[in-house]
Amino acid sequence: MSSDGLRTTRPSAGDGCDRGQLSLSAVEGAVGVLLVLGALGSFLAGVPAADRDAAALDRTAADAATVLSGESPRHAGGTRLAEVARSPSAFERERDALERRVVDVLPENVMFQVRTPHGAVGYDPPDGVAVGVATVPTRYGDVTIRVWYA
Repeated sequence: MSSDGLRTTRPSAGDGCDRGQLSLSAVEGAVGVLLVLGALGSFLAGVPAADRDAAALDRTAADAATVLSGESPRHAGGTRLAEVARSPSAFERERDALERRVVDVLPENVMFQVRTPHGAVGYDPPDGVAVGVATVPTRYGDVTIRVWYA
């Protein structure tokens, strides 16, 4: 008993008061480290860019198709693309001019192939690359523009 008549007790070893506790700053630090590692891991893992590239390439092909389908023909036909789709002789006559014009329309880092009912200009796309495609119907057949990053 104490001098004021109250009984004081000491905690005994079995009542749980003597166990250690984690510091709150240690818990916060561990959570912070996990968040940083998670963010770093997501940046390092990356995301597949194929879908984004394919969408951008589709827009590039559509833009080129819009420009080419709006141009007047050099000789005959409603548009430049209708002219190259008109006949094999028209395609042969215009193939070099078409290729030069497509090179002028597209960005430097983009390769292309333009397919008509009578032939193609440009290059075959390599396997395993994202390819953007746009097709322009003409009264002589479809003209398809395929583009990919060089």
